[in-house]
Amino acid sequence: MGDVEQVEQQHDVEGDGFSRRTFIKGVIATGASVSASSYVFKDGSVVRAQAPGSVERLVTVTVNGQQRRVDVLPEETLATTLRYKLGLTGTKIGCDRSECGACTVLVDGVPHYSCSMLTHQVRGRSVQTIEGLEAADGTLHPVQQAVIDEQGFQCAFCMPGFVMNMVALVEENPSATRAEAAQHLSGNLCRCADYNKILNVAERAVELSRRS
Repeated sequence: MGDVEQVEQQHDVEGDGFSRRTFIKGVIATGASVSASSYVFKDGSVVRAQAPGSVERLVTVTVNGQQRRVDVLPEETLATTLRYKLGLTGTKIGCDRSECGACTVLVDGVPHYSCSMLTHQVRGRSVQTIEGLEAADGTLHPVQQAVIDEQGFQCAFCMPGFVMNMVALVEENPSATRAEAAQHLSGNLCRCADYNKILNVAERAVELSRRS
């Protein structure tokens, strides 16, 4: 037995029975009991039990028509899940505070800033990103085709957000004017200030959507 153990045992006898050794033992025992309380035993098997009020981390989200099972932190944003958990990097993270619109995706057909929406909020809802616009046979969405036709972006970092918002525009208002498109897209910012060409894209997208 070491000198430290002898001193602590002597303190237990002479003092109030509490030492560093007993403290550490208590911490270990408490940790073990807390850990064990997270499990329930049923039919000889061990099942993970969820604490009351906690949020389940393993969730199913529907993205681009496919159900994806993913481990999500309670405070995790949809943008983070899309980019770093599901590999859908078309969704860009710019300001990360709902100002630039680069992270715009459609949730049940409605544009949302995915940087300010928790992934847990989209359970049971349909999420569409720019990767999900192209048809199975390779046909581009009218908005995608309009981008190619008009070459409407310079650096194109903001393009996915604009494209997703334009998709909502042509579906909501297939006869949108240039002024209406400008109003609809006002929540998206272009760092290159290429707004004139972007509105050309919007007008072209409306035209192509009407044809299709």
